[in-house]
Amino acid sequence: MRTLPVLVAAAAILCGVPAQAAEDEDFGIASPPGLRVDELHAPTPREIRGARTIATPELRERLRGAADERPLLFDVLGGDPHHSLPGAIWLPGAGRGDSFDDAIQARLDLLLQAATKGNRDRPLVFFCQGTRCWLSYNATLRAVRLGYRAAYWYRGGIEAWLSAGEALAPLRFSWRKPAP
Repeated sequence: MRTLPVLVAAAAILCGVPAQAAEDEDFGIASPPGLRVDELHAPTPREIRGARTIATPELRERLRGAADERPLLFDVLGGDPHHSLPGAIWLPGAGRGDSFDDAIQARLDLLLQAATKGNRDRPLVFFCQGTRCWLSYNATLRAVRLGYRAAYWYRGGIEAWLSAGEALAPLRFSWRKPAP
């Protein structure tokens, strides 16, 4: 399990920083229309084109909804296996690449079709570490490009989830990165 999210959450709690303040932090970054291909660990914009940014309170509420209305959660953080939001599907590599026409896009298309049973209106939430991770931004853009109409970017990610006092759980599924 990764210890960084736990340390970040503990530091936020000890310093009295509310979870929403961290996930709503404005770095003054504009929302680019395409994939970010370099410096993937850097401050992110507050909004995303073609999708909605979702904050912890709304995500928590949506996860309490009826089973067929609950969003599917996709953790796109790379690295070693780690604990994540309960019920999340792990898609390391889904936020990488440099084109909407690459092998990652094709593979994501197949996986999302299977996960949603072809329902492009099914809510999908993409997330990674936190507000300084572009992987989930990219994965959300990929889903929008594939025609998913209810794609959400959980900008606060694992850090905001922990800062809100929520627990992590083992990942449900692992999609390994495609070979380069």
